[in-house]
Amino acid sequence: MREIVLDTETTGFEPAEGDRIVEIGAVELFNHVPTGRTYHQYINPERAMPTAAFEVHGLGDDFLRDKPRFTEIAGAFLDFVGTDSRLVIHNAAFDMKFLNAELGWASLPLLPMDRALDTVAMARRKFPGSPASLDALCRRFGIDNSAREKHGALLDSELLAEVYLELIGGRQPDFGLTAATTTPGNAATAGTWRPTARPAPLAPRLTAEEAEAHRVFVEGLGATAIWARFG
Repeated sequence: MREIVLDTETTGFEPAEGDRIVEIGAVELFNHVPTGRTYHQYINPERAMPTAAFEVHGLGDDFLRDKPRFTEIAGAFLDFVGTDSRLVIHNAAFDMKFLNAELGWASLPLLPMDRALDTVAMARRKFPGSPASLDALCRRFGIDNSAREKHGALLDSELLAEVYLELIGGRQPDFGLTAATTTPGNAATAGTWRPTARPAPLAPRLTAEEAEAHRVFVEGLGATAIWARFG
């Protein structure tokens, strides 16, 4: 199962009021294991950066002026997220609202809301009444977020990937070997390995003399001994 942990930074809160995306960061997971593939892009919003937004992420007009517009990067972004991968997002409604606004302005297909998994909602269900911000969840799970002096889409998506894995039960939610590995000549696909019975039982390591000594010992305990039930 492929999942994309995703985050955006914007100029504000409402695309309907002219706010735009200025940064997208995303991390790929396969069967809940990070593959090492990431997507990161700064975007020219074609408008001035409000002071309040700049104080959150530190992305100013001078830095963003020579960055590509969303229409120029939309194809690469859609290629990365694919057509059916789950999108894991903290406060998914916010990011999906902006992504679909940008895609709509570019006359491109929108991302269905049912592809998004909201980790804020997950955290509130798991820890009702507790703070559900990314920083609060990093503290809860002992995840080092010391590099997060300001919001950044790629760093935040990397931290969120760690938080998400903890929310679903830890880095290894089952005992299968889920790493995406393939070797030449081995047609097994990633995530399909499960333990099976041995083709042939191991040879007994108990000698005949030891077995006889045990039998004699158990008989000496009497008929009511618990060992007699399992002879």
